[in-house]
Amino acid sequence: MKLLNKLIYSVCAASLLLVACSEEVLDRPPLTQPVDDNFWRNETDIDLFANGFYTNYFVGYNSAWGVDYTPVRGYTFSDDLTGRNVQSHFESSVPSSRGSASEGAAWMTQYAGPTWNFAWVRKANIFIDRLQNVAQPNLAPDAFNHWMAVARFFRGFEYSRLVSVFGDVPYYDHVVADDAWDELFKDRDDRGVVMDAVYDDFKFVMENMRADDGEQKLNKYIAAAFISRFMLFEGTFLHYHGLDATRAQKYLEFAVESAAFAMSGPYSFTSDFKSLFASEDLAGNPEVMLWRTYDAGLGITHHIGSYNNGTEGQPVGANLDMVKSFICNDGDVWQSSSVADASSFSIADLAVTRDPRFEATFFERPLPASASLFYTYKFASREAMTYIGRGYPPAWGSNTNTSDAPVMRLAEPVLNWIEAKAVLAENFGGAAVTQADIDASINAIRDRPLDEVAIAKGVKKTAPLLLTALPNDPDRDADVSPLMWEIRRERRMEFFFEYSRLLDIKRWKKIEYMDYSKDADRFLGPWVDIQAEVPAYIQESYVDVLKVQKEDGTVVTYNGSNAADMVGYFMIQNASNRNEFGDEVYLSPVGQSQIVDYMEKGYTLTQTRGWE
Repeated sequence: MKLLNKLIYSVCAASLLLVACSEEVLDRPPLTQPVDDNFWRNETDIDLFANGFYTNYFVGYNSAWGVDYTPVRGYTFSDDLTGRNVQSHFESSVPSSRGSASEGAAWMTQYAGPTWNFAWVRKANIFIDRLQNVAQPNLAPDAFNHWMAVARFFRGFEYSRLVSVFGDVPYYDHVVADDAWDELFKDRDDRGVVMDAVYDDFKFVMENMRADDGEQKLNKYIAAAFISRFMLFEGTFLHYHGLDATRAQKYLEFAVESAAFAMSGPYSFTSDFKSLFASEDLAGNPEVMLWRTYDAGLGITHHIGSYNNGTEGQPVGANLDMVKSFICNDGDVWQSSSVADASSFSIADLAVTRDPRFEATFFERPLPASASLFYTYKFASREAMTYIGRGYPPAWGSNTNTSDAPVMRLAEPVLNWIEAKAVLAENFGGAAVTQADIDASINAIRDRPLDEVAIAKGVKKTAPLLLTALPNDPDRDADVSPLMWEIRRERRMEFFFEYSRLLDIKRWKKIEYMDYSKDADRFLGPWVDIQAEVPAYIQESYVDVLKVQKEDGTVVTYNGSNAADMVGYFMIQNASNRNEFGDEVYLSPVGQSQIVDYMEKGYTLTQTRGWE
């Protein structure tokens, strides 16, 4: 469902009537201005205000040079990725400030979420307030309930993100007056209290939002898919962190319910994987539930495709550990696969031995533009790669890209559904996962069609996952069941360089994956013949820098005269581990200035546990 880009410029004008499009939350007009009576006249007015939330929550590929919440350029901090030199660190001390009152406040890469900011909570509460106190007489009951569901959806969305970053946060279910200091400076509410309120908001959404509100509009299916994301996150976070079993079960059951509804919609896995991310027009793509459209004529473009075009640098690239997680196309792990060359980690062999998502994600040969030589081209078309070594057209160069961005696609609620069901079955007495469940989820995804280029290369669909013959992965964590391991593997293959990996390992309580001292494969790239495949590295500047690792672990360093021996696993240049970190990094601290601001007004803001 396309975003209404043509309305973006008019949305701020509409917001001026209500919240002055202010950069500062406290710099706003009174709550009851007469102009409100002239704005909330009908559904058209309300729809215009609702669209002001779209680009904040349905970011897609952002716009121009924007990187917040974007693949490739935004989500660069996870165990899937390795850069040259020292890996980027977790923060190790409380920041001087972590607050903002701006609606345009940037997110935080290390937490994959927003800073300490309640501007969008306030905006959602204004939406709810105006619906109740101004618009309701102008609307039929079902219309009122639909728009109230839209407003409560966005409030729940924002609080879900805030809780994923900070845990406990102050909860507001109404617009707070400027002089209500006891409310404005209230301490943090327990995350369970907050997420129970979010749960109630989302239940209202499922009961009242329209299943179809017309072309290009948020609807119940789309909302349900996002709800499954947030309920899965919170349910599994509480479960794996041992925080609240009762709430964990409640949220996970809702994740199953909402995901199942999203899956019942008019969507199907009848699109090839590549076309989901690099198409000029996603209208009509049967798998894409919500997307963002870009239009150069309207000045709405992005740059994400450019950073997948084969030339632009990727400072972090997929590491060998991530690539080893790709299942072979016979449905087995590489250590025991019957596929020829399954144990080869050259890119050419990986493309035809692994799940088709590998070939659609990584370019067909090693490219030095990627720190690891695994160059991600998931978000660029095949045609875009033909311009390597020559000038790029606007569609694949600079910040003038116009490819549509998938915001929500069927694979997500499907994988949320099967994971939530499995967690409930293994830990809460839920019904056992059946082969029919696997067929409706993981196997439905694996049965996507292949495009003609992939077929011509010899790429094959991956065999179905069978409960009676689950892979025996020697790398599986001892505390994860074989079925859960395969569900997690599927997410890793499906969502590479998208939103989920850091959030996934946080909710699974697996942040130790970010300690690269535990797995040397995180410092390696593909098996490569440097002289034949990356001759640009055979030069004087790489003497004593360029290294490969043989199968037996022997390291060969380029000395200027041993080019023929530079065959092995590419060792990412000078790559080394990040600083030590502890469990405190699961959540973000609040800034010292925010705590002092509370103190100066006679109130207390509690610091995040572990950061005191």
